Amino acid sequence: MSDLAIRVENLGKQYRIGTQRARYKTIRESLTESLVAPFRHLRSTFQHSNVQPSNDEFIWALKDVSFDVKQGEVVGVIGRNGAGKSTLLKILSRITAPTEGRVEVYGRVASLLEVGTGFHPELTGRENIYLNGAILGMKRAEIEGKFDEIVAFAEVEKFLDTPVKHYSSGMYVRLAFAVAAHLEPEILLVDEVLAVGDAVFQKKCLGKMDDVAKEGRTVLFVSHNMGAITRLCGRALLLDQGGIALDGPPRMVANKYQSSYLTSSAEWMSSDLPRPDADFAFLRVIATDGEGRSTSLFGGDESISVEISYVVQRPLSGCQIGARIYSPDGLVAFYTADADQSGVSALPKEPGSYRACFTIPGGFLAPGTYSLLVAAHLPYRHTYEVVEQTVVFDVSPSGSLASLDGRLGLVTPLIPWRTRRESLQ
Repeated sequence: MSDLAIRVENLGKQYRIGTQRARYKTIRESLTESLVAPFRHLRSTFQHSNVQPSNDEFIWALKDVSFDVKQGEVVGVIGRNGAGKSTLLKILSRITAPTEGRVEVYGRVASLLEVGTGFHPELTGRENIYLNGAILGMKRAEIEGKFDEIVAFAEVEKFLDTPVKHYSSGMYVRLAFAVAAHLEPEILLVDEVLAVGDAVFQKKCLGKMDDVAKEGRTVLFVSHNMGAITRLCGRALLLDQGGIALDGPPRMVANKYQSSYLTSSAEWMSSDLPRPDADFAFLRVIATDGEGRSTSLFGGDESISVEISYVVQRPLSGCQIGARIYSPDGLVAFYTADADQSGVSALPKEPGSYRACFTIPGGFLAPGTYSLLVAAHLPYRHTYEVVEQTVVFDVSPSGSLASLDGRLGLVTPLIPWRTRRESLQ
């Protein structure tokens, strides 16, 4: 019996870019088109059309992708935004069909591509657990065998018979992850659903994924968290412009990713205008020094100011603007958000243009190269936009306390101490 879990051969996915005006058709037009369609297909069989689609109208999200995954392997998938990571998982999940190539999946697949996908808001937590299990092809007895464990992990016992539309964001996401991780699929596909959120939740979910991997199930894990990739995965794929740039040990692939794409840059600007149908769009991120000058090089004792410009095109009942600072080896140095001082996880946003700023104190970061990811999301429920590596800046050893006394750590805060001399008795 083959030990293969996933086989991908020459996979390609093409999308049309730009917009096309939607036009409503009359019944007469629809009937006419259906009648002439067979003749149009026959004509195209015997002759080649001289009109070829412009290269500007299409983009290959994936192109000539081939790899195998064995049963029980835990494979990390990394790459920049637009590299094709999420598209790959959507094809493997059968959410979208490939343009070319083939995919063979051997086993029952569960996907966690966006937290809460597949939940019905009018159904209770209990009913959604059974619904998701049925979608996975599980029998009722199998679901009942895992039911108590799912509820305990999600910590929603008191609200189990309440429609999930009344759940808080934290309850909703805990239940969604618990269902996906506990219903024992042979293959688990996980996108970067834990990109933002509190550290306790991330730690709990990553711990559960570690348990799933140790149970011998196959896992494909898309993440920008290099620490999680190197800890959980035995192998990693680096996607670049729709193709596999590197396939190998996680640490080697992560180092290649970091060294290849981290080019110092003090400013990022969106290359596209916000889509009319988008709720939110980041426009610009810039790093400046104490004098307000844009720069990507800071002394160890210099403060670093970050300015984020964005536009909101529809009223948002809750939206958190956050920034994740990555260390030189791809670990998260720290996370900060615009709601940090408000006492709530997210703030309402009315339509309009915004400019948000925060400052990293001098001496806080150890010397090295750092990249900044910005995210707009409703915690645990919905991600509006994520842009990684917006600015990349260097903190030099000059003026750094870490360079003077050799202290370790990603951050080197100057924490006040109080010391007094005690008299001898």
